[in-house]
Amino acid sequence: MVKAVVSGYYGFKNFGDEAILAVLTEHLNSLGVETTVFSSDPEFTKKTYNVNSVKSFDIKKVIDEIRSSDVVISGGGSLLQDATSLKSLVYYLSIIAFGLLFNKKVIIFAQGIGPVNNKFARFILMNLLKLCSLVTVRDENSLNLLKQYNVCAKQVCDPIYSLNLVNVKKSNSVGIQLRSFKTMNYNLLNKLALFVAHNFYDKKIEIFSLQEALDLDLCKKFENLLHDINKDIKTEIVIDDIINKISSLEYLIGMRFHALLVAIKCGVKTCAINYDIKVEKLAKDASIPIISMDAHEDFNEIYSKMQNLKSEDLLRFAKSKSFDWSDFDELFITAK
Repeated sequence: MVKAVVSGYYGFKNFGDEAILAVLTEHLNSLGVETTVFSSDPEFTKKTYNVNSVKSFDIKKVIDEIRSSDVVISGGGSLLQDATSLKSLVYYLSIIAFGLLFNKKVIIFAQGIGPVNNKFARFILMNLLKLCSLVTVRDENSLNLLKQYNVCAKQVCDPIYSLNLVNVKKSNSVGIQLRSFKTMNYNLLNKLALFVAHNFYDKKIEIFSLQEALDLDLCKKFENLLHDINKDIKTEIVIDDIINKISSLEYLIGMRFHALLVAIKCGVKTCAINYDIKVEKLAKDASIPIISMDAHEDFNEIYSKMQNLKSEDLLRFAKSKSFDWSDFDELFITAK
């Protein structure tokens, strides 16, 4: 049996990263691969994905697992950047380096690359990537960056396009998905609360916290704003069963890329809040309305655009995207 180890931002219960891991482990299981995931919460990861798991920073166990594996997978997500911290970049580069040192096949899986501001770290990164068996990136900017350094890479769509979703009955609910971010501001929250209270007063408002440690306080703040405007409006803060809850919505206004993507895949009338270029691009590609962080838009126009969205158009867009597993699968065939 082929053995693979997977390195990423796993075990922190971040919705997007965990959804990517769900897709990846499901595919590896379909190939008959024995999978071990490096996780900050190994017990959670074992139970959730039916895989082996070791603590991400138990370096001895991590190295032992890499040594005994056939394939090392780094990703997905935005691991290879130092905007968050140089320390995390060094960790993820170390996993790649150990894989190469032990002569394993190394796959960079659907990652966003950069920014890498530290010149030495950038030098190490680019030279390690040149030695990997397969490098796949999820966006054109990453692809162009790697081309500058003569790294052979392939652009793929987000793995979540491959997520198998069960059809659920639609509810009379509106989802609001917010995340803590440096550009978050009271003006946006207040205008959004007024918009929701005015247009959706007769619906249940489900406020999604997709990474509890970071987002829950912000979600509670928004809930309080809604109740200040209309004390009778029905609200619920949602922290689990996220995919099923999103898929049952009538409308979603959200920030996180993967929350928006799941909604679109389920035909939910969706509006994006533009905190990041990847969200802006998704909104453009899927032809959904978008609100900027300074909230300068005409919200009456936003509401009209949301109402005019057709579920069949959103579903058609999602189905037009297909994650290409062919090169990935070929490496596992040759690893046997």
